[in-house]
Amino acid sequence: MVIKDYFSVSEAAEILGKNPETLRRWDNEDKLKAVREPMSNYRVYKKEQLQMFPEFKSYFNKMDEDNYVKPLKDFHVLELFAGAGGLAIGLEQAGIKCKALNEIDKWACKTLRTNRPNWNVIEDDIKELNFSGYKGEVDVVTGGFPCQAFSYAGKKLGLEDARGTLFYEFARAVKETQPKICIGENVRGLLSHEKGKTLEGMMSILDEIGYNVVTPVKVLKAIHYNVPQKRERLILVAVRKDIDINYTYPRPFSEIYTLKDALKKGELFDKKVPKSEGAKYPEHKKKVLDLVPPKGYWRDLPLDIQKEYMQKSFYLGGGKTGMARRIGWDEPCLTLTCSPAQKQTERCHPDETRPFTVREYARIQTFPDEWKFEGSVSQQYKQIGNAVPVNLAKEIGYSIISFLNKVYKSEELSEQTLQSLTV
Repeated sequence: MVIKDYFSVSEAAEILGKNPETLRRWDNEDKLKAVREPMSNYRVYKKEQLQMFPEFKSYFNKMDEDNYVKPLKDFHVLELFAGAGGLAIGLEQAGIKCKALNEIDKWACKTLRTNRPNWNVIEDDIKELNFSGYKGEVDVVTGGFPCQAFSYAGKKLGLEDARGTLFYEFARAVKETQPKICIGENVRGLLSHEKGKTLEGMMSILDEIGYNVVTPVKVLKAIHYNVPQKRERLILVAVRKDIDINYTYPRPFSEIYTLKDALKKGELFDKKVPKSEGAKYPEHKKKVLDLVPPKGYWRDLPLDIQKEYMQKSFYLGGGKTGMARRIGWDEPCLTLTCSPAQKQTERCHPDETRPFTVREYARIQTFPDEWKFEGSVSQQYKQIGNAVPVNLAKEIGYSIISFLNKVYKSEELSEQTLQSLTV
């Protein structure tokens, strides 16, 4: 485990309670000079630069408070677009009971049934389902719906305008079940998709069906939630309008886990990663990656091999730091993809010139070792690569329980008040 050494401008601004523009001005005026991060060449601040601010210490003291909270009663979730169960396992570990899961992919459904025979796995196209039977049965609806643009006609976007998109199906399920809270999960790019209009449309639709979106919508970095991977997920939270209780996103942790923590015995796992099948690089790619050191990438290759390997990309500019990338033991892994050997996003093992195996992939996503994935090796990689990291999901689960506990206490108090008035 290591403490993060570099912080982006936006991260430093959050820690110090300043506007990013203020930090950029300080940089230009040499009051707090940014440095260049060795790998990406982005402007960053060293930990040592920020430690002189009292806000730094207080921020991390707050960060390291535990998110754990015990549910005051049984809370139930309906999960849509469930995949191989990353979010579901995390919510289960936090203490939320699974009422039902919907998923269309047959191999992901088989994975869910193999590991949790007692779960109600609904294998079907969400467009064919009606969820009204779960009204009053679930406290929360979750779903990692794909990001799709809407058609705009110069008006406030409503539910009917979203027909044909999977967000429409998510919103419809929320409308039919009326949970106290709903959680949508997506990629960071949703913030800027269609210049922010797609997210605005989603918020407008949730408002129309009786839910207030918690703002600002946050992107959670998995490395701050006990996940040894630089993965980011946008978490869209909406609370039913008749509930006057605030939701709070889970507190991040300051300590960062690395690839070593993922694959070897330590604090994250009590044994080294189990052996399993894995993809292989073609021979021509292996010869190139043999030349890349741990924590290195294509710029560490001889110039003639750079040009040959990168082809047109070599002349496009930019970092492209995921290409021909070998991960180091003492750093978190870059975001895993659905295919471990594709050219744009190599994730090479530190010591051996090969992609990570299936079980190594699962460890980096913090799946339990006993969670079995069904289907071909490529299907297993796809399921793991698409998942929400389990440990991140668990922390989100605690934040949901904290919210639902407050709602439950509020309802109990209202009932007691009502009873005293009728006596």
